[in-house]
Amino acid sequence: MSDFWSVYIIIITFAMMIGCLWLLYANARGTPGESTGHVWDDDLREFNNPLPRWWLNLFVLTVIFGAGYLAFYPGLGNLAGRLGWTSTKQMQTRLDELTAKRTAIYASLAGKDIPALARDPSAQSLGRAVFLGNCAGCHGTDARGAIGFPNLTDKDWLFGGEPEQLVETITHGRHGVMPPIGLGLTPEARQALVDFVPFWSDPKLDAAKREAGQKQFAVTCAACHGAEGKGNVALGAPNLSDDVWLFRGGREGVTETIMKGRQSTMPAHETILSTDEIRVVAAYVYGLSHATAAATPEDAENGEKAEKAEKQ
Repeated sequence: MSDFWSVYIIIITFAMMIGCLWLLYANARGTPGESTGHVWDDDLREFNNPLPRWWLNLFVLTVIFGAGYLAFYPGLGNLAGRLGWTSTKQMQTRLDELTAKRTAIYASLAGKDIPALARDPSAQSLGRAVFLGNCAGCHGTDARGAIGFPNLTDKDWLFGGEPEQLVETITHGRHGVMPPIGLGLTPEARQALVDFVPFWSDPKLDAAKREAGQKQFAVTCAACHGAEGKGNVALGAPNLSDDVWLFRGGREGVTETIMKGRQSTMPAHETILSTDEIRVVAAYVYGLSHATAAATPEDAENGEKAEKAEKQ
């Protein structure tokens, strides 16, 4: 703040305080029972009675308190106040306290790999807190996803569900693309794929449709999804031989995908989350789709304490 505006604020502040005292003094005078001449509804009269002494004293004390506050705390332009307090210092002190608590909590988890963290109740509590704050917007609070957003509680993974792959996904993000190939196919080729791909694992699928679909699939799709349709984690190509669909399945959904293509992006979180936060949220996601050892009541209590400390 410039010196001009600092002086301006100081002058205005003192002027307002002096004005309040003058207003109180001006209204403290009066003659009990003297009418001002103002009458409403024939019998409601306004009298010039002085202010009650307790009310007057209370406002004087308010002005005195304001002057004392400005002497010790910032409020008069660039003057810092005798205590040197600032909201920035208070915020930094609180932030330092939280950082120290977080450091102590994560220090207790150092050296554990992702599967071990997935079995640690305190790590799971921390991971869940990170997940709800950063991932639930897309994957849902239950991590079961939605159309276009993967379900993280099953074992179906586009880019792999191993610990290192999860950390890589969270850290650097992912981008998956299914190109629109429909216009480059004949109507017969498109129909062969639509009649086969959605029903890959259906034993009741007509043998002729399966044969025609597999032939067309080998030519058009196998390069990304594999000859058996099991997908490719290196490309993020989904497994088409099961009944799990990131976007809509069935004839209509597969037709739309073939004609229009698909694009999905998992944003990188390396600038949003710390390394420790990435590890615990990766462990939380890993634990959702893998059986973990049952926690003892004592472990559960420790996990709750860690979660509360993280939120404070």
